[in-house]
Amino acid sequence: MLFMMTNSRYVPRTINPPEGSYFLLGPRGTGKSTWLLHQYPKALRIDLLLGEEERRYSAYPERIRDVAAALPRGSTLILDEIQRVPKLLPEIHALIEEKRGIQYIMTGSSSRKLRRSVSDLLGGRALLRRMGPFMASELKEEFSLEKALKIGLIPLIWESTDAADRLRDYLHLYLKEEVQAEGLVRQFGDFSRFLEVASFSHGSIWTSMDISRESSVKRATVDNYLRILEDLLLAFTLPVFTRRAKRKLIAHSKFYFFDAGIYRILRPQGILDSSSEIEGLALEGLVAQHLQNWVLAQNQPHSLSFWRTQTKLEVDFIIYGPKGFWAIEVKRSPNLGPDDVRPLLAFKEEYPEATCLFVAPGKRKEVIRGFPIIPMEEFLLKLTPENPIYSTDFLT
Repeated sequence: MLFMMTNSRYVPRTINPPEGSYFLLGPRGTGKSTWLLHQYPKALRIDLLLGEEERRYSAYPERIRDVAAALPRGSTLILDEIQRVPKLLPEIHALIEEKRGIQYIMTGSSSRKLRRSVSDLLGGRALLRRMGPFMASELKEEFSLEKALKIGLIPLIWESTDAADRLRDYLHLYLKEEVQAEGLVRQFGDFSRFLEVASFSHGSIWTSMDISRESSVKRATVDNYLRILEDLLLAFTLPVFTRRAKRKLIAHSKFYFFDAGIYRILRPQGILDSSSEIEGLALEGLVAQHLQNWVLAQNQPHSLSFWRTQTKLEVDFIIYGPKGFWAIEVKRSPNLGPDDVRPLLAFKEEYPEATCLFVAPGKRKEVIRGFPIIPMEEFLLKLTPENPIYSTDFLT
């Protein structure tokens, strides 16, 4: 179990680190370095965000061998933001294969330059762990649904007394240091405009053609920008659940920013914008990021997807894997009618093996047409990687 300092106390995080070497990937501000500091207080740390260290190992990546040779057996060597110097990865791969008894932990906030190397090192017995925003179950009594919907759950932001300003600074840091400085886009203005337009697709079907038209950016460029967001771990997409499908389904994916706070700071809001619609999409996104964290934390592979027919019957989230099979509909209101139940009824008809449920605001637990309605805050607080997504004790 790893820990992070916030509000003068440790907050446990539900990540179980392996004994051997591993990657720890996650967006900036999620507390990777702080966790590792508390988990491995005696470890030697090389911070590749520091210009001197980046230049040193970029020029001569083989210098890491001298560092490793000076460490006693059983030591831990942490390389922060390894994507800054990807030339180090072949050297570390070779060191792991030599079995010198050193644990190598490599953190990263971008998978763009690491994709092939991560695969190579995983084959060389380095494992992969993910670190995202806080989960409600980690914060326990400190968790506030209202606060999470406004500022998100990035630890760096959650702890701040001026969250709105910190969110803007956080976004600016990413755009400046990860996108602009790395030369990932040619026209920075186009990318900024794309981000704003993309915020309208949060929790919605992603269609590159529509984004291209609205942002005045070529479709191929839009596809590249989406890959950049995913590589920087700032967004993720969900595929359509198609196992044993009988109905005709759509082919497009669904899009989410990785944190509700990032969505809120990017999404323009004016007199013509519906605050209830924005709040509803933030609510769905908050559930999405929790489910994404749950899936990524599993030792066995699980999939997170959604279901939508060509007749527009849609279930927000489908989780499928060794631990279970769940279909979850997120509602903005606890007062549900016949039209709200139709998608789950259709899904249950096609997949009788699935456990289907609603998650909605409020405090009241109910059952409608055989489907439980779980209060949103309670659902999030009980969602831990060790437990199944839902069990009947939610209703007790």
